[in-house]
Order: sequence, then C-alpha cells, then structure tokens
Amino acid sequence: MAGAMEWILESQRKAAEKETSAEAKKQAHKRYSDAVLNLSKAFALAASSDDAKVIRDEVGFFQAIRAALVKSVGTKKKTIDEDFAVQQIISRAVISTEIIDILQAAGMQSQDISILSDEFLSEIQGMEKKNLALEALRKLINGEIKSKLSSRVVKTKAFSERLAEAINRYHTNALTTAQVIEELITLAKQIRAEIELRGKNGLSEDEVAFYEALSENDSAVDVMGDAKLKLIAHELLKSIRSNATIDWHRSEMARAKIRVAVKRILKKYGYPPDLQSDAIQVVLQQAEAFSEKWAA
Repeated sequence: MAGAMEWILESQRKAAEKETSAEAKKQAHKRYSDAVLNLSKAFALAASSDDAKVIRDEVGFFQAIRAALVKSVGTKKKTIDEDFAVQQIISRAVISTEIIDILQAAGMQSQDISILSDEFLSEIQGMEKKNLALEALRKLINGEIKSKLSSRVVKTKAFSERLAEAINRYHTNALTTAQVIEELITLAKQIRAEIELRGKNGLSEDEVAFYEALSENDSAVDVMGDAKLKLIAHELLKSIRSNATIDWHRSEMARAKIRVAVKRILKKYGYPPDLQSDAIQVVLQQAEAFSEKWAA
C-alpha cells in the first residue's frame, strides 16, 4: 500500500511539473483519484458480468489506494468507490476492505502520532517516502487545527490559510516536497505552542480568544495598546456570557442584543470607529465558537 501511494503521488508531482497553468497543475494532482472514480462507476455498471469478476481484485486494490489517499487530505465525504471497495473485494483478496490509515501504510514506528511530538516530527522528516510523509503531515496538521484550536477563530483561520498556502505553493512547484515538509514542520511546532498556551499575560483562555479577535487588525493594537485591548477582552467575555442564552446565535433578536452589547463596549473604550464593524463580526464569530462549550 505504501509503495503504491508513494508511486502515485510522485507520478502526479512529476506530471504537475510539466503543466504551465495553476489549474492544470491542480488537476494533475487529482489524476489518479479521478481515474479510479471513473473506473468505479464503469465497474458498477458491469459488476455482475464474468469479465468484471475477473478484475474485481485489481479494481478493489485501486479503490483502496484511492480511499487511503482521499483520507489523507482530511475529507469527510464518503466517496462512491469506498463503498465499491468494501462490496467488491472478495474474501480471498490479500488487501483489507477497511480504509487504511495512511500513517500505518507508511510504516510509522512512533507510538505518539500526534504532531505535537518531537519524536513524530523527527520521524516524518526522516521518512524515505517523502510524498507519503507530506500527506500524513498535512492531514495531521489540519486535524490539530480543527480539533485543538476550533474555539479560537482567528488562530484557526490564520493557521488554515498558512497550511493551504504552503500546499498550493507545492502544487504549483514553487516548493519541492522536501521544502514543503520543512515548512509544515515549522507550522506544526507553532501550532503546538499555541495549543499549549492556555492563557497569557493575565488573560484566561477564553479571554485570549477575544483578545485575538480585537487585535486581528494590527492598526487596532497600535491605536489602542495592549493593556486596553486586554481590558476590553475581559469585559466582552463577561458581557457576552451573561447575555448568551442557549442557541442564541440561531435567533436574530438574540444576536442583535449581543451585537449592541459588543458595540457599546468597543465605543466605551474608544476602539477605532473604522475598525469596529469588522471587529464586531469577528467577536460574534468567536462567541458562536464558544456556544457549545458554554452550554455544556
């Protein structure tokens, strides 16, 4: 499995190098996935025929490889060929009908597969199959952002954009496989530092999130100063929590009430008027991200 995935990823990378447009390069990286999807649709139409039965093990293998690669990019959508892979691979087939985790397929030895582990990052960096290392690292970073930083909307957005940008530069051949792995390892370590930051400079973890919402625009920090932004973050958290009823974000009236409260606090402390609209929007997004946590 690992050898097949590495070969496919490397072949697609070489094909992308030959293309000149960004869209063509992107399509080159999807070549195998698209081909197997078309094969699966055709096979489904003829699955009961004798000719189809002869090749069902091979089709199943192609499907299982595609399913493992699809899983590696973090998609949650169940694809048509995943179902076929389970249905069509016969009992004597040597490959599993389960969707094989890319890390297991790559032969990772580390007991701690979290990107937070220095041991894991070192093993990723030293893997012989560089394309699989990249896919594994991308999947794990994406998962860590969504699971560990999901309640901090500003950081989630920033790290997600950096991940997407690095992968896009790789797909357009601006970075080699080794270079993008280095860049993602650096990103992983920065994410680890953020996850370990439960609060800073006297702010609670929730207050930090609101502070980030207020300071997303650098000019706001320059105008307001760090101390005042921390004070606003503290008051925002207190006000929003006291006004946030269950499912408040689903009610226009409740949202309007909290929006007014946020605007009043920003005005009270002299938050720049030209930045207030964007700040209110981000603060409300942050409050929504906390809704489930606060309701628990």
